[in-house]
Amino acid sequence: MAWVDFLGDVHTRTSRDYLARVTADDKAACAEVAGRWGRDYWDGDRKYGYGGYRYDGRWRPVAERMAAHYGLGPGARILDVGCGKAHLLYEFTQVLKDAEVYGCDISDYALRDAKPEIAHRMVRADAARLPFSDGAFDLVLSANVLHNLYIDSLFAALAEIQRVSRGKAHVTVEAYRTEREKVNLLYWQLTCRAFHTPAEWEWIYGCAGYRGDYSFIFFE
Repeated sequence: MAWVDFLGDVHTRTSRDYLARVTADDKAACAEVAGRWGRDYWDGDRKYGYGGYRYDGRWRPVAERMAAHYGLGPGARILDVGCGKAHLLYEFTQVLKDAEVYGCDISDYALRDAKPEIAHRMVRADAARLPFSDGAFDLVLSANVLHNLYIDSLFAALAEIQRVSRGKAHVTVEAYRTEREKVNLLYWQLTCRAFHTPAEWEWIYGCAGYRGDYSFIFFE
């Protein structure tokens, strides 16, 4: 298990007004809407989530780095747990010849609006109950998803990721190292249910039997 960062560059490109997030609107009401994972969260007003989650190619370097780091070759089987609109999975098909990609998510809206080239490989599923056989994938990843789970589902999801992987896995979650980062995270998040430091996350990984790699998103 090692800390390997693949998403830091993508995260830091976004500018954030943390204070406005909690003063401009009723944040609790916005979080209620966001937690439905529908159109408002993905493509509605920014106060509910992404404010428009459209393909722009930003995930290509992430797919390239992950493919190189994990030594993935032609025909690699890859699963994205909490794939959203599957932009990262699509990039794997462009980076790796004949890549066999699969994604799962609980958002019906995201799955309907997923990249059409791979939409047939998307399934609606809970991260805590993955509908795949043991050791089915060369790489299992989950990017910015698991912190949205309550603790019982979080432990189950990590165990499931480990189960369906052939040994290579990577998860990225939101975390904090300082009081400022904790406040920023609390201000900015809409759907986070697991607020932990890196050390606490590492403890959770060990308790859940997760042996893959990981990284953190910090709100500096």
